[in-house]
Amino acid sequence: MEPVAYRVSDFCRIYVISRASFYREVQAGRLHILKRGRRSLVERAEAERWFGSLRHCPAQRKEDGQQTVGERL
Repeated sequence: MEPVAYRVSDFCRIYVISRASFYREVQAGRLHILKRGRRSLVERAEAERWFGSLRHCPAQRKEDGQQTVGERL
């Protein structure tokens, strides 16, 4: 059964982003959270909307041929 909302730690683990990146997305208005007491939650539908809105950057390679971070994601 899918959860209705994710805690910050669960969201970050599922979408493989840091807590700092999570809060940058919230601060920029690209991700909306709910507050329940001291706890921040992200509704599943909002998480899916946010993920779908991410731009897919073309893969770039460094001069040494290694993949860049965007290419590994």
